[in-house]
Amino acid sequence: MKVLIIEDENLTARRLESLLLKYDSSIEVLAKIPSVAKAVQWFRENPSPDLVFMDIHLDDDLGFRIFEQVQLLVPIIFTTAYDEYMIQAFKVNSIDYLLKPVNYEELVAALHKYQLLKKQAQAATPDLTTLLNLLGKPKETDYKDRFMVTVGTKIRSIETSEIAYFFLEEKVAFLVTQDGLHLPVDYSLDKLTQILNPRQFFRISRQYLVSLPAIETIHTYSSSKLKLDLKPKARHEVFVSGDRITDFKEWLGK
Repeated sequence: MKVLIIEDENLTARRLESLLLKYDSSIEVLAKIPSVAKAVQWFRENPSPDLVFMDIHLDDDLGFRIFEQVQLLVPIIFTTAYDEYMIQAFKVNSIDYLLKPVNYEELVAALHKYQLLKKQAQAATPDLTTLLNLLGKPKETDYKDRFMVTVGTKIRSIETSEIAYFFLEEKVAFLVTQDGLHLPVDYSLDKLTQILNPRQFFRISRQYLVSLPAIETIHTYSSSKLKLDLKPKARHEVFVSGDRITDFKEWLGK
């Protein structure tokens, strides 16, 4: 297996290489690249590897910029210290998303997933496009459609369609219903972004995950930030993070 590592921290890149070789000594690391510009140049001048490990924050820009400059039909495993880009990652051939420092067991699980997807694709056709179509996107029927929450001494089932938005406060996630009820849920916002239909909910920041009907007004707050008025009214001022604005606008237009 031929692997490319895109990582701006030399020690991290070397550690990842050693973990890969621990998993399989026959793995060939083709190069360790620290920046978007050098990665784009490498892809233009070399055949595609079998698998890419990519950090998101590189020397000169976010790793996602690579996809804007070259067409990549190669599976990606992201390795990053940030969890806020998970949804964005799974839009660009990602088969897994590993948080730093990379744990060996999680790395092995990601490689096993890659091997399984590769076998499934080859069983149907030796076309890499088939592999990329199997990259773990859940079917719409797999998304969560109700939550069981505690209201006083009672347990209540709340349909996802009743929820206006979720927010994080003092490390606890809350859902807010369309009629203004605030209830804690036993999920992190990271987990919620995985189990909710992305056509219905969008993670606008580290603190808020909103549904389209909950957005009452969008204000241009600055050149790099949007401010939202939500209904029911939020307890805090609500902003779309600068790095999510492009994806947010695309989501609004779907």
